[in-house]
Amino acid sequence: MRVLAAMSGGVDSAVAAARAVAAGHDVVGVHLALSSAPGTLRTGSRGCCSKEDAGDARRAADMLGIPFYVWDFADRFKEDVIDDFVESYAAGETPNPCLRCNEKIKFSALSDRAIALGFDAVATGHYAQLQDGVLRRAVDADKDQSYVLAVLTADQLSRAMFPIGDTPKSQIRAEAAERGLAVADKPDSHDICFIPSGDTRAFLGAKIGVRPGKVIDADSGVELADHDGVHGFTIGQRKGLGVQGPAADGQPRYVTAIEPETGTVRVGSAERLQVWSVGADRAIWTSGSVPDGPIECVVQVRAHGGLAEAVAEAVGDGIEVKLREPLTGVAKGQAIVLYLPHASGDQVLGSGTIARTGNQW
Repeated sequence: MRVLAAMSGGVDSAVAAARAVAAGHDVVGVHLALSSAPGTLRTGSRGCCSKEDAGDARRAADMLGIPFYVWDFADRFKEDVIDDFVESYAAGETPNPCLRCNEKIKFSALSDRAIALGFDAVATGHYAQLQDGVLRRAVDADKDQSYVLAVLTADQLSRAMFPIGDTPKSQIRAEAAERGLAVADKPDSHDICFIPSGDTRAFLGAKIGVRPGKVIDADSGVELADHDGVHGFTIGQRKGLGVQGPAADGQPRYVTAIEPETGTVRVGSAERLQVWSVGADRAIWTSGSVPDGPIECVVQVRAHGGLAEAVAEAVGDGIEVKLREPLTGVAKGQAIVLYLPHASGDQVLGSGTIARTGNQW
């Protein structure tokens, strides 16, 4: 097969490309330039799209003896990922930009161009498994990225390859060293790739500006503080509320509701965060078929953590979920991903974008 290997400049994508070569595929490496003004160097594990990353990817491709190109996707990335991220926060939501990047860039824009150029598949360094078209969790549970891949359609999955999902991260680094890849010990990237400072509130503030509002006690309705915009808050947040001290009962306060129309941020007790039902829009079923009737499954509402047994059902273009146990910190804009437990790695059934939550069945 002709395989286009997406090479970020990190160890995972380098080993994924190496494995594709070892499997006998005709492999070409490509680095995605996602920043219109790439930095000269990364800062440890922060940032991406730097000149250093592009150089690391090129050196890995040279070591593997495969052609290498840099494709400029900066405009598309800004529109589909960065702008979407900013707009979602301004609307009181909590989006996941990695999920949107996979959906719109790596497995849409990149895959479409690859297929147009005659490639059969796109290989990436994601930690997930594909078995006969079925998306499953990676062997390494701590590195599993199936959550951020659950937005992929059956057609997109049919053109994807995840060569490292069957191997723990420690072994991937060891393999990279054995292959002579210089990125074997390169630190993993953390946080949001286009916010290398790690200060999401400052980034959003610069993009959105000041939109004053009030922080209000969810129980009493008393105004507790002023704020500069709902984009500085997310459901379940405890720190940085601008509130002087805990509640009257001595318990900490959490963000329990965000109302972008009025600029109101409501804070209250941990009990107010409990969610028993979730309604999601934009349902995507990885098999390509909409399930008929309720499904007993396990759901995940964050990239790391937020799991619960549930009953889910397709309703129109969305999903209605009833949880067997409550979850906390469930925010609009996040994805809810449905899994079916399996001995070979939990199977991803589908996903939706959280639009509603309820505190009752």
